[in-house]
Amino acid sequence: QVQLVESGGGLVQPGGSLRLSCAASGSIFSRYHMVWYRQAPGKQRELVARITTDGSTNYADSVKGRFTISRDDVKKMAYLQMNSLKPEDTARYYCNAEHRNGFGNYWGQGTQVTVSS
Repeated sequence: QVQLVESGGGLVQPGGSLRLSCAASGSIFSRYHMVWYRQAPGKQRELVARITTDGSTNYADSVKGRFTISRDDVKKMAYLQMNSLKPEDTARYYCNAEHRNGFGNYWGQGTQVTVSS
């Protein structure tokens, strides 16, 4: 099993930056693809960014060029650097660990990001 704890959310002005962190404990972190999702009020949860066990990344079109996902397998951490934030980025952001062979899928409790002036 994997336990995930997100941090780094908060209130930021449009155009600002935040760095979200996801701390993992439990199983072998390097065997999990790491994914950031977000969910805004009244909307479905959507994939924001994904990084595979070999470091390949993909992003939602809405965040390409602004957000960067990364991971540190030694520290068992995943990160989401968010730049040029927009009000429409306001949501609760969730970290997800997806076993590369399908042997489990785990979620954190999320961290709130609010972009407002």
